[in-house]
Amino acid sequence: MFSHEDLSRMQAQSLKMQGWIRQQTYSPQMEKTLRRFSSWELGELIFRVNQSTLRGRMAADPSLPQGLVEEDGRQRWFTLEEINDLRRKLKINRKSLMPVRPAGKRAIRAAIANFKGGAGKSTVALHFAHAAALDGYRVLAVDFDPQATLSHSMGLSDVAEEFTVWGIMARDLIRETERMNAAARGAESGASLPQRRLPAQITEMGLADLRAKDFIKPTSWPTIDIIPSCANAAFVEFASAQYRHLNPEWSFFASVARYLDTLPADAYDLVIFDCPPAIGYQSMNAVFAADVLYIPSGPGYWEYDSTTSFIGQLGEALGDLSQFAGIVPAGTMQLPKAFLDVRFLLTRYEPNNDLHRAMYSAFKKVFNDRVTENPIEMTRAVEQSGRFLSSIYETDYREMTRETWRRARGSFDRAYEEFRGHLLAAWDKLETES
Repeated sequence: MFSHEDLSRMQAQSLKMQGWIRQQTYSPQMEKTLRRFSSWELGELIFRVNQSTLRGRMAADPSLPQGLVEEDGRQRWFTLEEINDLRRKLKINRKSLMPVRPAGKRAIRAAIANFKGGAGKSTVALHFAHAAALDGYRVLAVDFDPQATLSHSMGLSDVAEEFTVWGIMARDLIRETERMNAAARGAESGASLPQRRLPAQITEMGLADLRAKDFIKPTSWPTIDIIPSCANAAFVEFASAQYRHLNPEWSFFASVARYLDTLPADAYDLVIFDCPPAIGYQSMNAVFAADVLYIPSGPGYWEYDSTTSFIGQLGEALGDLSQFAGIVPAGTMQLPKAFLDVRFLLTRYEPNNDLHRAMYSAFKKVFNDRVTENPIEMTRAVEQSGRFLSSIYETDYREMTRETWRRARGSFDRAYEEFRGHLLAAWDKLETES
């Protein structure tokens, strides 16, 4: 027989191992740090300009960041801050190195979602966030998954549940209830409308007084912030059901959208959601806040079957929530929910595997051009980066053969470039911020 006390002891033992793993993965201070990037990476993979041209420009202008020179003098190594400083100051052939961003618009939001576990959602979210940062974009990652894989991969481990998506939702419940009560008191009819009351254990947590920036944590990447998750946030599904009972008119699914709408329009360029492997209160918040829906799937039949079920159940859930039309505060969003783009991305793909090629063909026949042209290939480097909670972009190419590293990075680069293209097209359709 095993009770909750036995489970707690198991967790305590596992936490000790978790600490040991972090010691092997992170710096001695138990903090994840970002490596430097070589001048070879800077020229060929990041700026995509001739290395000799880049070296010449830096030699001609000593005020530009010069990087850290290796003892043999062959390579210079740059921090991401130095890379972005170069990006702002340099023009190559009169062309700016700054990334494309539509003027006057808020950050574009993309949800990486599928309720099939192991589809690669966290891996995709992590790599796309890192690729976008190397591209010069400012990224906000939002971890909706209580497994907190994305948070751990970003170097966050000690996270209090009130600073997760659950805290945002509970804060929204309090504020929305107060708004509804104020509207009821101000009704012109003079009728005594019922006041919605929340229990003290919710109102006295201090969440209503938290500022928007209190939920946002920095990462080891200077241009990536995250709203993290933690295992204790797993109870959000149960708590949210209780909250809906306390205030049935609370549009729970709009909580994160309302929160993000309070951030300055130019605070970030890209917001990436890592969704849990389920359709629930957290995942519905993610898809309602998203402009673009990216659905990763493995290349097998069962993954195809699960993805088919996912889009069907998600469609039904979004349809059911259309009943809130007219209840959601004006300006938050329009119902029914519509995405600017929906794409399917195959992960763990092996191009020489007959089954994988057949399933890719099946996806294309059903979803046509909604299927991305560049699946993410399964390589040894990808497997290794997943084991050590890091992306291929964080991995120093000197830790393996350069060809192995380049093959893995090339797969993610191509997938990201296609992702960026879809986002830019969707970004153009967004309304300009007033």
